[in-house]
This record gives sequence, structure tokens and C-alpha cells, in this order.
Amino acid sequence: MSSGKLNNFLGLDEKHSRYSTARFAVLPIPYDSTTRYAVGTREGPAAIIHASQQVELYDDALGREAYRDGVATLPDVECDARGPEQTIKAVYEAAQKPVKDGKFLLGLGGEHSITSGLVRAVAARYKNLSVLQIDAHADLRDEYQGSPYSHAAVMRRIHDMKIDAVGVGIRNYSAEESRFIKSAGKPLYSARTCRDAKGWIDEVVSMMKPQVYVTIDIDGFDPAYAPGTGTPEPGGLDWFQVNDLLSAISKLREVVAADIVEVRPIPPNHVTEFLAARLAYRLIGLVSRRR
Repeated sequence: MSSGKLNNFLGLDEKHSRYSTARFAVLPIPYDSTTRYAVGTREGPAAIIHASQQVELYDDALGREAYRDGVATLPDVECDARGPEQTIKAVYEAAQKPVKDGKFLLGLGGEHSITSGLVRAVAARYKNLSVLQIDAHADLRDEYQGSPYSHAAVMRRIHDMKIDAVGVGIRNYSAEESRFIKSAGKPLYSARTCRDAKGWIDEVVSMMKPQVYVTIDIDGFDPAYAPGTGTPEPGGLDWFQVNDLLSAISKLREVVAADIVEVRPIPPNHVTEFLAARLAYRLIGLVSRRR
């Protein structure tokens, strides 16, 4: 863990958190508007950043200190009171500069709707892009509760951008989504498939284009590992399955950006935000190793 006192991701000193020289840029997006069951994911980014300051900077699994590549923490994206469409536009605008500057962008949510704004910004730079979605839910509704910008419709908006996506850990979706999944030929790997089938990681990697955006809804994990989320679903993924998948993707494809969303702190339990912080740093390490 860092011995520094700075309130940024990993608690890094100025040398290693300076934007001009950092390879990685963390964008906090404290937004929670379209969720209905259990709100509070707007507190997720701050909780993840706070937890990250207790993460060891040496990753024993990778044998490296990836923070030395520089990890800048950007200002929070301000949510637009007019509604989700305007907020997602604000997310897109905030993401443009770090993407154009060639940084690896890591968004911290907040609810999952923010991902469409991030992907839009990343797709403008990387033309051969696909999305890896780790999630309990398909998020493929055309709209939810009257809004096409709902967290439950985020992957449908990415589909509308004509960007291929593969869902992993999916174990709950509506009849409408089921029909769309079949008609559009959407590849989904349930958490049970990830448990029982051999070779599923190779199959997922084979469907990815050369450049990959990774979106991780924390409810993709089983709630035994990540209870702090708005819609916990039993029967999810574990730490090793997710890490094995990310390791394979980062070796065989270029992961160019990512987000971790739907962390809902439930103090005094800090398990979920620490898992998210550790996962974010592992992802930074995997990208650093490849480069």
C-alpha cells in the first residue's frame, strides 16, 4: 500500500499521479439515477478510491509495480440534473481528452449507464473495437421505465453503435431481452457455463476484435464475494475466473480502456470496494505488462 497521503487512486505521490506523464487515467463518475431497487452507487467511486489506498503497490501475481507507469486521477464527472441523457453526454465529453491523449482510461461508477458514454469516446479513437461485458444482467432492454438511457439498456445502446460485445457471467434477463439475444445472435456466457464448460475463456477471447473495452459490473461476481451492489444475483463468478479471463484477454488482445461499475458501499463492510480496487489495479498491471 502507498505511504502517501494524497486522496487519489492508490494514494500516489505527485510524481506517479501527474497527468502529463501518466499512462493510466482514472475517471470517477458518481452517478446513480436510473437504478430503482437499491440506490447508492453514486458513492462507489469515492469508496473504491479510498479502498485503493490500502492496496499493496507490488502485485505478487504479476511480479510488478504497475503504478510506476503513472496513474492519474481525474476530477469527478458532474452529473447533469436534467437527466441521464445529458449525464451520459457529460461522461462522453469528460472521457474525450484522456482518450485523445493516449491514456488508458479506467472509469469508476456509479451505475452502469455511464458505460455508453465511455465506449463512445473510446470507439472514436479505436476503430476495431469490441466490448467484453462481465455482468449478472444482459442490460439489453431497448428501454427501462421509459428511459433508453437506463442502466438496464446500456448494452443495447452499445449495440446501436454497431460495436460487438460478449457477455460473461450473465444469469438474469427479461423475456424481451431473450428474444433480442436470439434475433441479434448475441453471445452470452452464463456463470454456470463458466463453471462447467471447458475452454470457455478461449471461446470468449476468439470473439474479441484486436482492441477490447472491458466493462465490469461488480454484480457479475457472486454476492458472496461482492455483496455491495444494487442488484445482487446468486450464482456468480469468483475472483479467479474473472482474473483468468482478464489475463487471457490482455495477453491476446489489446485492452484499451475499461470501467468498473455498480459498487454500492454497505458500511461497515468494505469487501466490495476493496475487491473493485484490487481488480482495477490488477487490470492496470495486466495492461502494463503487455505494453
